[in-house]
Amino acid sequence: MHRSTGLHKLVTAVVAFTLLGSALAGCGGETTPTTGAGGATGEATATTATGGATGGEATATTATGGEATATTAGGAMTPAAGGAGGTSGVSDKYKGTTLNIVMANHAWNTGITPLLPQFEQASGIKLNVSSYGETQLSDQLTVKFTSGGGDIDAFMFRPPQEGLLFANNGWLADIGSMAQGASDWNWDDFQKAARGSVTFNSKVYGVPIVTEREILYYRKDLLQAKGIAVPKTLDEMMAAAEKLNDPNNGMYGFVARGQQNPAVTQFSGYLYAYGGDWIKDGKSAIGSPEAVQAYKYYGDLLRKYGAPGVLNMNWPQAIGIFGQGKAAMYTDADSLYPNLLDKTKSVVTDKVGYAMFPAGPAGSHPYNVTSWALGVAKTSKNQDAAFEFVKWATSKDIVAQLQKGGLPGARDSVWNSPDGTAGFPPELAKVIQESAAAGTDHDRPQVVHVSQARDIVGAPIVDSIQGKDVDASVKAADAKFNDFLKTDLQTK
Repeated sequence: MHRSTGLHKLVTAVVAFTLLGSALAGCGGETTPTTGAGGATGEATATTATGGATGGEATATTATGGEATATTAGGAMTPAAGGAGGTSGVSDKYKGTTLNIVMANHAWNTGITPLLPQFEQASGIKLNVSSYGETQLSDQLTVKFTSGGGDIDAFMFRPPQEGLLFANNGWLADIGSMAQGASDWNWDDFQKAARGSVTFNSKVYGVPIVTEREILYYRKDLLQAKGIAVPKTLDEMMAAAEKLNDPNNGMYGFVARGQQNPAVTQFSGYLYAYGGDWIKDGKSAIGSPEAVQAYKYYGDLLRKYGAPGVLNMNWPQAIGIFGQGKAAMYTDADSLYPNLLDKTKSVVTDKVGYAMFPAGPAGSHPYNVTSWALGVAKTSKNQDAAFEFVKWATSKDIVAQLQKGGLPGARDSVWNSPDGTAGFPPELAKVIQESAAAGTDHDRPQVVHVSQARDIVGAPIVDSIQGKDVDASVKAADAKFNDFLKTDLQTK
């Protein structure tokens, strides 16, 4: 098959693969639609399944409620667990207080909304909730905090792309002492890497509410037919990709993101597996021998055994190819799995396997990041009452109710309970638990200007895929990234 013909067929397949519009994942892209049951590490995302508009503001008091929906293992949206429980330990010492809460139009918001009256009744606190499309949320927070922001008490934010910016700007309160002091609530029950995702300069600026990890998706039938074991190492994955690659019949050994900026988050798993990182002691670490090896491996894998057009692929294009049965393996966020289980969109619903990210020379260290967190506004006059709300919303009982509907939280105790894994395919639930334990707390450079950094460190990814001189590309990017870091971490 001619390469351009293969590309045309794959583009057609991606168009046919209309991705699910659940409200959770952007998974590392700068501008991406949301999907899946968890997620989103994307910078700008559009939300559909929660019923919220992608633009404008929706404001309502909690008493009106409404039915919550959350993504299930089958990719459908079902009512989240309700019930009268979940108020154990809520104090009424702030009775009569009114809190202004700002949220995103997101599945976590949809899931928690019908439970809010429980908190109001138990605490005596009135909640005024404003919800925005995810893109508009950051804009609104910036406007309000720049002008004083005293009317915001608690809000949702995305730690991977705006946490350090918000912390440096003085918009987030350091809640470390409150978190550590709430013994019954148990801060240590949150996954270590998820806690690290909301910690900047040794200060805690939020509580994790949604998490995601990088995993390996694979075709069970194809591996079995060739007698190939599920890859546990990167070397095994390269060898499997070679054996399964059959471009003449429209089948490729591997698929993943290749776009310069969005590919950075998923490349991170390869970087950590080789023992590398983005930054070390405030300076660029991408020039290390370990990082160079990771860049070369990722480029070789996609150039030799990847689908055509990879340089134009963010996650929607990559998962579309895998979902249409055109690739044998795929690495990306676990939050994307519902896209592959919708029989109207995917032809591999009963053929998908899930495995932990393959180990490199330094082991397996996939990211385990807090894609969404709840923070307390530093300008709030009701910080203690606001943290009372945050504690309730992230309590074991509430996390268990939401996670049973498919929303991946960050509490170890919930993941270790039957209810905590009930909303996920059993094989995936096990992989999530294993990945969380080995996880790294960041999936991109931890800087203020995230998108600029990703453009810089993503350049060698593109050059490697194209077969260019990786050593020279990394050397240039390393110097540019060092110059960037000299000013970025001191700016707002």
